[in-house]
Amino acid sequence: MSTETISKLEKAVLDMDEHMARTAANDVLKQKMDVVGAINNGLVKGMKTVAQKYEKEEIYLPQVLASANAFYAAFDILRPHMLAGATSSGKKVAICVVEGDIHDIGKNLVKTMIEANGYTVIDKGRDCPVEDFVQTIVDEGPHFVAMSTLMTPTMKSMRRVMEGMKEEGVRDGKKVIIGGGPVDAEFASEIGADFYGDDENEGVKWLKEQDKRGG
Repeated sequence: MSTETISKLEKAVLDMDEHMARTAANDVLKQKMDVVGAINNGLVKGMKTVAQKYEKEEIYLPQVLASANAFYAAFDILRPHMLAGATSSGKKVAICVVEGDIHDIGKNLVKTMIEANGYTVIDKGRDCPVEDFVQTIVDEGPHFVAMSTLMTPTMKSMRRVMEGMKEEGVRDGKKVIIGGGPVDAEFASEIGADFYGDDENEGVKWLKEQDKRGG
C-alpha cells in the first residue's frame, strides 16, 4: 500500500482540499490499492483528527464541514469499488442517526462497511424521528438495528427507540447496536441495547459474530 497516497488522503481531509481528495482517491484505484485500507488509514484517520480538534475547540463547525466535504469527495469515488466484491448475507440492518443529531459521517462509514460485508442496509439518514425509525423497524423487519449520535442530549432518542420497539412488539429477535462519541457500553446496557461499537470495524465484527451464533 502506497504510504504517499494514504498520506494524501489524510492531508486532503485535514486541509479541507476536495481536489486533492479526488486525485488521491483516483490514485488508489490506479494503483489497485486496498480500498478499505485506504479509507480507514487515510480518510477516517483524517476525520478522527478533525473530530478531536473540534472537541478541543481548536477548529469550528465550518472547518469540520469543509473537511467532511473533502472526505466525501474521495469517499464517493472509492465507495463503489469497496462494495464490488460484496456477497449477500440475506440479513437486513436498519440504521440511522437518531432524532436531534445531524452528524452522519460515522453512520455513513458504518453503513458502507456493513454493505461491503453483504448486509442489506435500510438507511433512515440523520435526525431521524423516533416514531419514523420504529415504524421502519415494524414495516421492514430487519435482523439488526443500528443507531448513532455524537451529541449527549440526543442519547435520549436512543432510549425512546428502544421503548418504542418494545411497545410495538418488535424488540424480541432483533439485535441492537449503538455507537457515537458520548455513548458507551454502560449506556448500551442501561437502555437494553445488545452492543456498543467503538468504531465501524467493531460493529461489522459483532454483526458477523452474531450470524455465526445464529443471532
